Amino acid sequence: MVRDAEDTRRRLLEAAATEFAERGIAGARVDRIAAAAMANKALIYSYFGNKEDLFDAVFHALVVDTVEDVPIDPDDLPGYAARLFDRIQQQPYALRLALWYSLERGSATMPAAVVAADEQKVAAIAAAQRAGRISDRFPPGELLALVTGLSVLGSPDLALTHTAGPDGLAARRRTVVESVRILTAKDTT
Repeated sequence: MVRDAEDTRRRLLEAAATEFAERGIAGARVDRIAAAAMANKALIYSYFGNKEDLFDAVFHALVVDTVEDVPIDPDDLPGYAARLFDRIQQQPYALRLALWYSLERGSATMPAAVVAADEQKVAAIAAAQRAGRISDRFPPGELLALVTGLSVLGSPDLALTHTAGPDGLAARRRTVVESVRILTAKDTT
């Protein structure tokens, strides 16, 4: 029974991620999520409470998975940007979920998991800057925002250029990596 409940919960989270990525919180329908997960709609309320709580569970899982799968390396921020870029290509729904979160909830209500992850990343960047391993021309929080923003802008959904195919994707990735390299390079003058 526990195994079936865990499997059902996983299917509901996967179906909800797809539904929320396509339609946001307001546009998502619990009926569609239950049907896509091949589960009873009542289980959503039993496991998660309501649609907003289900969105929070999906978003929390996304944040935790991303932090674990794409750890920051303040001594190699270009590499971190490349891994983040790759993650966005592998899971394009993740960017859509983040955008929906921002649109429907606002950045002032970020989940504790996001705040904690960002604080850890900023602290790691600050330590690398204090040790002189990377440039300190930008405050650590702003540098993190720049690195993350560049990685996200390479996404096919937000790409500023419309170069298609693997060559276009590789060119965007190189641009992201080189841009972060320039941003973090120690000033040699």
